[in-house]
Amino acid sequence: QVQLVESGGGLVQPGGSLRLSCAASGSFSSIYFMGWYRQAPGKQRELVATITNSDNTNYADSVKGRFTISRDNAKNTAYLQMNNLKPEDTAVYYCHMAGLKSGSFNYPDRWGQGTQVTVSS
Repeated sequence: QVQLVESGGGLVQPGGSLRLSCAASGSFSSIYFMGWYRQAPGKQRELVATITNSDNTNYADSVKGRFTISRDNAKNTAYLQMNNLKPEDTAVYYCHMAGLKSGSFNYPDRWGQGTQVTVSS
């Protein structure tokens, strides 16, 4: 059973930084898509950043210039470096992976359990 394990959330002051990690358990020949989403209380889940296996990236306008998504294919891990954090970045952050392959076997898409990020003084 493939699982995504997230880490790195926590409480940080405005202007601070955090780095989130998301590791997929198992062995894969490729993972096409890795992404980060977030959901604040009373709001819908929204896209934060995505990266493909060709390193094509996409960011929400609200995080451009502050957040950086990256991946380590050897470790089946996605990262989200968050700098200059603002109170409005407070949310539960979820990792998503799609296009997980092991040889000719295609796994279903996976979501992480979520990690809380709180930006407050």
